[in-house]
Amino acid sequence: MNLKNQTAIVTGASKGIGLAISKALNSEGVQVAGWSRTPPEKYTNDRFTHIEADLTDEESVERAWKHTREKAGDEIPILINNAGVGYRGVMEEMPSDRWRYLFDLNVHGIFYVSKRVISGMKKREEGHIINIGSGAGTNGIAGMSAYCGTKYAVVGITESMHLELRDFGVKVTCLSPGSVETSFSGSDKNKLMPEDLAATIIHMLKCPKNFHYTEIQVRPLQP
Repeated sequence: MNLKNQTAIVTGASKGIGLAISKALNSEGVQVAGWSRTPPEKYTNDRFTHIEADLTDEESVERAWKHTREKAGDEIPILINNAGVGYRGVMEEMPSDRWRYLFDLNVHGIFYVSKRVISGMKKREEGHIINIGSGAGTNGIAGMSAYCGTKYAVVGITESMHLELRDFGVKVTCLSPGSVETSFSGSDKNKLMPEDLAATIIHMLKCPKNFHYTEIQVRPLQP
């Protein structure tokens, strides 16, 4: 895809991976609608517009979608479903409301946003949806059953979306990183940098139309 002057929605764009992706897209000439509850603290760019959105609330998503369409039109060729959260805790000690919140944001949020952009991508016969998964979506982790459950769901949802949309010229990819240098990754291990994941996404978006990564797993070489 030729990225210059395209429009993208990036969820969870206020910090970390989402902000790094937004900056990388801006540098390629992409107009970014950054959806998050709060705006980035120290980033402004003529190509970046913050759109307030709570992805656990479909009415909030609908308002964000209408706001985005007012600024960018109906056809959004790029969607990066990045927003997500993780909590640690064994199952019997996990508060039920926290468990539900993880699924509301990490899983239902992808559904709420994606369903709104797909028809425009199909009409355009071009588009790319990238869902940010995790190494926890292919390997269970003790003390993280809720988070792993959401990320396993992301992998399955992405594969099904790919099969539904490939004949319409729309790409769907799951990018699953290991440990990334964010507030969620609390260990002292060597970690991936958000900027490196953003560069990977730019590469995927620029691939020829008939060349498609359906799933990518990335890890630190020496964790």
